[in-house]
Amino acid sequence: MSDNHRKLAAVVLAAGKGKRMKSDLPKVLHEVAGRPIVLHVLDTLIELEVEKTILVVGHQAERVIRAIERPGIVFVEQKELLGTGHAVMMVEEDLRSFDGDILVLLGDAPLLRASTVKMLIAEHEKRDAAGTVLTAILPDPTGYGRIVRDRDGLIVKIVEHKDATVEEREIAEINSGTFVFKKAPLFEALGRIDNSNKQGEYYLTDVMQVFLESGMPTAGYCVDDHREALGVNSAEELAALDAQMRAKLS
Repeated sequence: MSDNHRKLAAVVLAAGKGKRMKSDLPKVLHEVAGRPIVLHVLDTLIELEVEKTILVVGHQAERVIRAIERPGIVFVEQKELLGTGHAVMMVEEDLRSFDGDILVLLGDAPLLRASTVKMLIAEHEKRDAAGTVLTAILPDPTGYGRIVRDRDGLIVKIVEHKDATVEEREIAEINSGTFVFKKAPLFEALGRIDNSNKQGEYYLTDVMQVFLESGMPTAGYCVDDHREALGVNSAEELAALDAQMRAKLS
């Protein structure tokens, strides 16, 4: 990012098991276009001039660390896989001396472009938001958290699929899992969320709810190409993303 922007640290969430992949291989190490998914995500960060990159590892942590072998990356282990909010809690100490915004990315979303992240950050700064979420309109939003907006188009809630009502599941706009936050409000809000949901996990999306209830500004940026927001949750999705990435690179 240029000098006109606030400093940026990136937190890549790469701790998950990927139960639906039907493989013991950590989800982020499955290959897309011949390379582990997470390396495509890290390539995106190179274009963003990120000051610090932290990778949160968990399932088979050592195997993930060995596969990456890139200088300058800080690895933080999430020993108990208690959700995305809990994963970000793990990095607070490593960011104690950092002063800037925090970009949170999923380690299994290889099609996300740096130009899209720059637009997300621009929206975040323009709105002077405590937190800004990257959203997408999906043809089939099943399984994804939904973006609930009011009549004026402002985000009022992000609800996980398993916790959504029948009406909320009709919403096609989803949470991509990519966020940018102001540092201080993020960690203050993480200290206020709980795991009283059907997954028994600490959701990062609940941070946005804390902001909303506290009257702090939030924002959303909807990506033009919904495929950029797609992660990998099954072997079928992996095959589809592999084909899309190969087409993109050809």
